[in-house]
Amino acid sequence: MSKIKVMSDDLANKIAAGEVVEKCSSIVKELVENSIDAKASEITVELENGGLKSIRVIDNGEGMDEEDAHLAFFRHATSKLLHDEDLFFINTMGFRGEALPSIASVAEVTLKTSNGKTSSFIHIKGGKILEDKKCDLRKGTIIEVTNLFYNTPARLKYLKSEATENYNCLNLLEKLALAYPHIKFSLLNNARMLLKTSGSGNLLKAIHEIYGLNVSNKMLEFQASNDDFDIYGYICKPEVLRSNRNDINTFVNDRIVRNIDINRAINDAYYTYKPEGKYPMVVLKINADPTLIDVNIHPTKQDIKISKMEVLYDLIYKTLKDTLYNNLLIPNALKEESVNIIKNDVIADIVSSMASKEDNKSDQLAMDFKIEKDDTLTTTTIKEDGVVNKELKSLVLYPVGLALGTYIIAENDEGIYLIDQHAAQERINYEKYMKALKNKKFGTTSLLIPITIELSTSDFLLIKEKLDLLKSIGIALEEFGVNTFTLKEHPTWFLEGHEEESIRKIIDLIISGIANFDVAKFHESIAITLACKMSIKANMHISREAQEELLNELVLCDNPYNCPHGRPTIIKFSIYDLERMFKRVMN
Repeated sequence: MSKIKVMSDDLANKIAAGEVVEKCSSIVKELVENSIDAKASEITVELENGGLKSIRVIDNGEGMDEEDAHLAFFRHATSKLLHDEDLFFINTMGFRGEALPSIASVAEVTLKTSNGKTSSFIHIKGGKILEDKKCDLRKGTIIEVTNLFYNTPARLKYLKSEATENYNCLNLLEKLALAYPHIKFSLLNNARMLLKTSGSGNLLKAIHEIYGLNVSNKMLEFQASNDDFDIYGYICKPEVLRSNRNDINTFVNDRIVRNIDINRAINDAYYTYKPEGKYPMVVLKINADPTLIDVNIHPTKQDIKISKMEVLYDLIYKTLKDTLYNNLLIPNALKEESVNIIKNDVIADIVSSMASKEDNKSDQLAMDFKIEKDDTLTTTTIKEDGVVNKELKSLVLYPVGLALGTYIIAENDEGIYLIDQHAAQERINYEKYMKALKNKKFGTTSLLIPITIELSTSDFLLIKEKLDLLKSIGIALEEFGVNTFTLKEHPTWFLEGHEEESIRKIIDLIISGIANFDVAKFHESIAITLACKMSIKANMHISREAQEELLNELVLCDNPYNCPHGRPTIIKFSIYDLERMFKRVMN
């Protein structure tokens, strides 16, 4: 007797549900994407207990006729793929025909839909139809999901607390609102409004409605194209950074994606503009021919494969890098307000609930929940005009003192400036070293007494392969006994007395990056490492003449606003700011 049996449709749907439905937000995602595909201009999501009790999605889309309403619950029934070749031209959010039957197999679902001419009301539980009748002719669809995982207790126990499920749904709707700024999105939990967007079609306004004015006011617009890709969106100024990647919002053909190569291009563009471990706030929309995109590699369709990824990487990297370079300004001290705004008592309740149930996540929730009530702000109110990167270069600064042995105090007719002497000299040294390494124009110094460098066998063999590279930047190493080199010559810009430390740092850079070694990044790493080492430290008192020389050199830098680690070099207190602080002005 054969051991292989064809599984029942019910079992197959439950297995598929395990891939498609992981949590409440998974259901919200599938249902809202169906509404988007139905050309809805207004979508409302109503949750009870964060979706644990019920999830209700209401749209004003095209709706379905009676036949389609029944077919929608059959596995692999779809209106979006009819032929094999259609798989290479996917322009819709859904296409597999798995979502509704999968959800219906592990929950109780009611569907009310109409195309304006015919209508259907279907009540289904565990894949079995309990009720089937006609309803009113309101055009659009209302679908409600309750009793999630009632028949699969192993899945039920993996659902999180109400606060966590609620947060996941809110986070998803925020991203969808950025992907589709022309659609009105609303999210309610227990009848309390958490998110409401205007559907104006203005991406910057959508950013404002989600993140608030303090963030939208610090976003920089970009747009670029090549033969294969169009990119458009907004990136934050370096003073607006997060401790996680959650606000790197990337969309390919309006689909939410999480792609490691796209994220790498964004982070590389911010290199030297942000500290390690901090991440920018980005809304990046990528449009491409569907034949260049494979969205059928992951059950959630959030990870994709992109043909010509190198071309896309170069476009993103160069565009974002140029946008930052052309728009950087000196941050105003009194406008450095937190982007993590909690203005709504609903959010406060959620964070409080999370604190009692999952203390380790409460701080992160407090950082990630954002609501801004004012939805009437126009683009012209919050958008800053792009400014050529010459603000600091046009300033004439007069140093008047040194605070805490670290911050140079300077002034001019516009106000007072604080300059971090270490960060400023780091930028000066970094650009000097980068220019020397790029042009290979630097002097070398021969050592009267060579420095001995002893390594492990594996490290010795790795460095032995890179001797020519080291020679190209003025470092002459020669083999000397077992697993040992001697340093005979080094560049003149090595700090006197720190030659051995400098060469060992460069050797460490080579060893740590040997798997994907890149000469340009190697040069940049050398410049950053040595610039830090050779710069004035905090708590080092320098003379007035040294302060003037430092400011004069900073003005000549290509990017005088950040050290190579991304920290600001200079902060401004305008005359108005000072007078407001001392109550000379009251508005």
